[in-house]
Amino acid sequence: MHPTQLVAISGVGDLGHLAVQYAKIAGATDDKLELAHELGADILIDARKEDPAEVRKRHGGAHTAVALTVSAQAFAAVYGGLRRGGKLVMVALPAGGTIQVPIFDTVLNSTRVIGSIVGTRQDVHEVFRLHDAGRTKVIHETRPLHTVNESIAAALNGQVKARIVFEM
Repeated sequence: MHPTQLVAISGVGDLGHLAVQYAKIAGATDDKLELAHELGADILIDARKEDPAEVRKRHGGAHTAVALTVSAQAFAAVYGGLRRGGKLVMVALPAGGTIQVPIFDTVLNSTRVIGSIVGTRQDVHEVFRLHDAGRTKVIHETRPLHTVNESIAAALNGQVKARIVFEM
């Protein structure tokens, strides 16, 4: 990523709230949109009201799109908003284990589709350096350990702002 590039983050939650900050440094619920805004996102797209791919295309298309939500529909929308030569980075793992990638568009537009599950040691070092410098923050809420089942249900239903930290 470079400072002048458009980066699309699909899924502002547990990992996405960090991705927004990292994208901002490098250059969808109302509360998730608000969180993305608070963290510095320049363009907010409410997928309930607008086609994310079309909005991104109006802005020239994303250089990089990071897919952090497990919805196949969200993967398709984030892919559809890439510019020629754009890159889709898949982090989330959809329940079905597959997504559809349009081969014709991928070849003609020189689109790259890659997966990323963990960073390198250098990536981790840079993340800690950014956090230590106060350039990022981890959004979390604290809950008692005995609420783990309810908390997991809340997370699966999109009712958690970002991360949950359990108290013993």
